[in-house]
Amino acid sequence: MQRLASSRRLLQAALAPRRAHSSLSAAAVAAAPENGVAAPKMPPFEYTPPPYDGPRLAEIARKRAEFLSPSLFHFYDRPLNIVDGKLQYLFDEDGRRYLDAFGGIATVCCGHCHPDVIEAIVNQAKKIQHSTVLYLNHAIADFAEALASKMPGDLKVVFFTNSGTEANELALMIARLYTGSHDIISLRNGYHGNAAATMGATAQCNWKFNIVQTGVHHALNPDPYRGAFGSDGEKYAKDIQETIDYGTTGRVAGFISEAIQGVGGIVELAPGYLPAAYKMVREAGGLCIADEVQAGVARTGSHFWGFEGQGVIPDIVTMAKGIGNGMPIGAVVTTPEIAQVLTRRSYFNTFGGNPVSTAAGHAVLKVLEKEKLQENAFVVGSYLKEQLNILKEKHDIIGDVRGRGLLLGVELVTDHQKKTPAKAEIGQVMNHMKDMGVLVGKGGFFGNVFRVTPPLCFTKEDSDFLIEVMDIALSKL
Repeated sequence: MQRLASSRRLLQAALAPRRAHSSLSAAAVAAAPENGVAAPKMPPFEYTPPPYDGPRLAEIARKRAEFLSPSLFHFYDRPLNIVDGKLQYLFDEDGRRYLDAFGGIATVCCGHCHPDVIEAIVNQAKKIQHSTVLYLNHAIADFAEALASKMPGDLKVVFFTNSGTEANELALMIARLYTGSHDIISLRNGYHGNAAATMGATAQCNWKFNIVQTGVHHALNPDPYRGAFGSDGEKYAKDIQETIDYGTTGRVAGFISEAIQGVGGIVELAPGYLPAAYKMVREAGGLCIADEVQAGVARTGSHFWGFEGQGVIPDIVTMAKGIGNGMPIGAVVTTPEIAQVLTRRSYFNTFGGNPVSTAAGHAVLKVLEKEKLQENAFVVGSYLKEQLNILKEKHDIIGDVRGRGLLLGVELVTDHQKKTPAKAEIGQVMNHMKDMGVLVGKGGFFGNVFRVTPPLCFTKEDSDFLIEVMDIALSKL
């Protein structure tokens, strides 16, 4: 019954009457009035996608409802059929252009279909798409070397996986093997994946199924906006020591955290938290794991990795999303000493480090360097955050603006004192923004936080357009 209800909703949304402007040209749509208010003009862009002659939205929605998992959901009252992308823009089946301020969930870092990344993928696929890591191939070794060069300290050994969930699963297993302990500490509101161990480390009931999840303790989240101690990181960290003292044998396997919680609503950990937490965990024999799946790979602008913003060096770093610019690849990086634990048995990953994905990943690092995208993330992200804070002064529904670089969150609340989540309102604003040509994400435990995580080629002109659209959309509430 649940699957049937989900399928009906998807089909109803896909078959719903289109808005009056949907049959206009892409240029006309961009300037079309939305409920009597003229939409702002999108920045010019020198790319026009070829005409799309594939299946239309309604047909795709029907197949998705019939043949794909009922757990899949979509944004917007009427879902989008995205058929083309170029850098920071996406195009629907009618050729309408959208400014992508979500980046495939903080995944597209260089930009959609970046020519250098596409060229690397195509060239490698023409030579060998897959063999096995049991044979030698330069693509995996070259990318591992390049990735290791971006890491601090003795973090030099790379294990490749296919996703962030896989990377975090492997990291947790390594920590348990290396220390001989089982207990893991993670943070409330954190998200680390949807497999057995990572679901245990995840601390939001929205993402946890009723399966056995053992040996994980969730410490107080150092949330500067909603937390009990504001921005005092060291006060929050005391809960780590209490968790060790009262919830474990006194010895732990490790501590895993994001420096900026992505799924949790772009929550940047309170200053000073990680140095204090790492010290306590290491004194209890544990390893410190930095989950950089969303915050890593230049996205924060000020640093290449999110953990660097807190001045710490982890024992293990996990990553995915941005390192492949959309290709399925994840990685675990650790020290040579810690890496040795996987030699105790046979460890193998069939597709981890395949030539096409690693060629793409290596190309991503080259593009980030060549086009100075980390610097752009810092400059444009700082400008965008400043403009969002100005918008906050105008619209009382904005409770908080936070994050770094192009990893930004805007939390909507209906009451500043009580911080009541504006759950319904955020959906309305997102629909209005989409109708005016801007796509953003949402997250947070209550689903009331805009996740602004565009490709790192985002410009100040794009930022101005986003702000103008968001301003109009918020004014409609």
